[in-house]
Amino acid sequence: MFRLPLIPTRMRAAVAALRVRLRGRMLAIVQTAAAAFVAWELAVLLLPDPRPSFAAIAAVIAVGATHDQQARRAVQLVGGVVLGITVADVLIQLIGTGAWQMGVLVLLAMSAAVALGAGEIVVVEAGVSAILLVALDPGAAEGFQISRIFEGIIGGGTALAVSAVFFPPDPALAPSRAAQAMFVELGRALERIAAALEARDVAAAERALNDARGIDSMVRAVEEELASGVETARYTPPRASRSVLDRYERSIPQIDYAVRNTRVLARNAVTLVRDHGDVPESLPAAVRDLSNAVWELAAAYDAPWHAEPGRALAVRAASEAATLPDERPDVVLVGGQVRSVAVDLVRAAELVAADHDPHAERPTEELLVTSGT
Repeated sequence: MFRLPLIPTRMRAAVAALRVRLRGRMLAIVQTAAAAFVAWELAVLLLPDPRPSFAAIAAVIAVGATHDQQARRAVQLVGGVVLGITVADVLIQLIGTGAWQMGVLVLLAMSAAVALGAGEIVVVEAGVSAILLVALDPGAAEGFQISRIFEGIIGGGTALAVSAVFFPPDPALAPSRAAQAMFVELGRALERIAAALEARDVAAAERALNDARGIDSMVRAVEEELASGVETARYTPPRASRSVLDRYERSIPQIDYAVRNTRVLARNAVTLVRDHGDVPESLPAAVRDLSNAVWELAAAYDAPWHAEPGRALAVRAASEAATLPDERPDVVLVGGQVRSVAVDLVRAAELVAADHDPHAERPTEELLVTSGT
């Protein structure tokens, strides 16, 4: 009798797990269903076929591509559907339908896509569409029907329209995720450089250098996501996240410079700790200020007022680096690289905050000078 209460508990747990699984995917599911329905009804109104299955199929395929991805890929997928249907529909008149005919149709449809210079996505969809034509339309051999081509076009166009108007993706979401991951690694790398300098630890400095080298690929990922987000923003209704996307677009090139200079800073830090154990006390603090500036800058894309604290921390790091003793070239080299990273972060902070006119901002070197460095 003690086991009976467990049944409702297990059911509630199962229902809760089901809700969690559906919550993140329900929008895409509803979007796909709506596109398939609208494409079917629209094809029925415009074309003679009372069962325009290829319109719905093309809509489902295209929605899968437009969800958080480039519209160009959706167009490519629809192009693959149309190409596969066209090639298969023409060839069926010559060789008929059946298992071996299906294999030949897939071979020829995919070969045609390759010969036309299509990408991998189009090639695959051409083959899939050839299979669907034979499987879904037993009467395909009775004659060529141009309406199937228009079904594919209607389905793809409907998917793009439904995605853009009723379920518009957030163009800044993917770039923001990629950029925040990059900022996390950049901030951590600078913090690890500071800790290695503070502890005079060669192994820690070398690990920090490896961390800094790994950030380059993350910058490239941000650039790719940013290009995709800019393209997505062209066909989605205006929304508040456009300003976030603009901030990333303005400032990421400058952040790229900061990442490169951080890598050089890490390499110089390794040399300093390895060849000369004596590190000025103010140097780790300056590098740590750079790390804190990165954290502030990362928050500034959603809350631009964080740009000013980030700029101030970078300026302070440059000021601390300017006070380092100049008797030792290795210390001067590290200090100069700290200032280089600080310049990059100050410029990036200004670009993030400059929603009015980024070209009206003063040169960063002038800001560092007027701040007492």
